[in-house]
Amino acid sequence: MFVLLVEDDPYIAKSIRLALQHLNFSIEHVSSAKDADYFVKNSAVDLCLLDLGLPDQDGLDLLKSWREQNIGVPVLVLTARNQTQHCVEALNLGADDYLAKPFELDELIARIHALGRRHRGYASNLIIIGDLVLDKATQKVIFKGLELVVSRREFAILEIFMLQPNQVLRNEVLLDKVYGFQDNIESNALNVHIFHLRQKIGAEYIRTVRGIGYLFHVEASVLNTIN
Repeated sequence: MFVLLVEDDPYIAKSIRLALQHLNFSIEHVSSAKDADYFVKNSAVDLCLLDLGLPDQDGLDLLKSWREQNIGVPVLVLTARNQTQHCVEALNLGADDYLAKPFELDELIARIHALGRRHRGYASNLIIIGDLVLDKATQKVIFKGLELVVSRREFAILEIFMLQPNQVLRNEVLLDKVYGFQDNIESNALNVHIFHLRQKIGAEYIRTVRGIGYLFHVEASVLNTIN
């Protein structure tokens, strides 16, 4: 999952970034509304953690403008404004959830997982396709009853694939979701991760769509096993 963190407090931002990176999230941190607006409009953001007290624009105004432009990225508001009317205002303007500061990182992570499930129409942290099981809560991958050793990037790619079976995923979208806007990515990084995944689960799952990207192939008969 590619998370955009919009937070101008460097200490809070660092704590959240480290916690999410440890759990295999791809996370991009910005500290202004201007930069947040750019990322939301120009990258494959799955979830936005939005602080309201930004230096260049109120977060509520930014949220309102996104919704008026039909930008539907899920937004979890993080703010020190903990009065009921602020919560109600944020939700009425299109926020998907609201968390008042200070908060525990465990609660934030649980809410991120919940929003991810809700946005994709799942009721569980488990994604199951045939013999392949991915557990977002424990960060484990089970294949044919055995736990696989996968890297953080491999886990992220596999999650994207399993959530969108039989769909062509463009290379640039995969790179966005796995790396964010990092500018030091080696040109063959994605290919290397795909190569390792194919070794672990079998090449028949991941098909190359030449010149475009990849497709996670699943037989129609097993699609109904997805939770």
